[in-house]
Amino acid sequence: MDAGYCVHLAHAPALPQYSGLKHADDQHDARWLAHLLRLGLLPTGYIYPKAARAVRDLLRKRSQLVRHKTMVVLSLQSLLTRLTGSWLSLPRLRQLTPDGIQALVPFPEHGQAVMSSLTVLQCLEEQIHAIELTVRPAGRVQPGYALLQTVNGIGPILALTILLEAGDMRRFPTVGHVASYCRCVGSQPLSNGKRKGAGNTKNGNTYVSWAFIEAAHVAIRYETVIRGFYQRKQARAHPLVALKAVAHQLARACYHMLREQIPFDLPRAFG
Repeated sequence: MDAGYCVHLAHAPALPQYSGLKHADDQHDARWLAHLLRLGLLPTGYIYPKAARAVRDLLRKRSQLVRHKTMVVLSLQSLLTRLTGSWLSLPRLRQLTPDGIQALVPFPEHGQAVMSSLTVLQCLEEQIHAIELTVRPAGRVQPGYALLQTVNGIGPILALTILLEAGDMRRFPTVGHVASYCRCVGSQPLSNGKRKGAGNTKNGNTYVSWAFIEAAHVAIRYETVIRGFYQRKQARAHPLVALKAVAHQLARACYHMLREQIPFDLPRAFG
């Protein structure tokens, strides 16, 4: 692309089956792809703009650190529950001092284990905060950044994650394509009109899916209308299915907001 060539990213799952080809190697594959491109039948994927990849990758690193932080917190809470019989919240864990830990646990070795976990937790929180300070200025120049924050449950970090992971919303022909990309709908592989397998849960973008799930958690907690929608779904289905239904509605709303440049309409999305 830097040299001026027109690059096409072939969409492998959508490629037509080979027609009469008896060989499967790089040369025959290249000839087949060139034949499809010449006929205008080559399904292509989206090539993400190179200039925005650095901030997107940094946000992905933040997501990895957040998952690691959650693992450390749960492990530490489980350890202290086994040793003391009481469960400590994250704010109380942050307030623990070396003297307080030794008075809390029965043996010095346990105290060292708790202290090491607290040190790792503090380091992770510092790095997460540093990444957030770095990416926020990049979010302010993204079109739709302030618009997405009008959605219940979406803050600055989630808004930037959705914008950078989804890219230009005009590349999605319909709202159903966005829902599929966000892993909010079922995946059913079909061949010749027949269902093959139970579905591919890895289709779509895992990071934007995570962003809408996080937004759904926050929206259910703080917004009465969305909580009522979730409770109605939960009465008829599994709680995880109900949570995914909330994420699905948020994804559809964000698609229309970014396409039409309109603020979030709660009654329209969850009415």
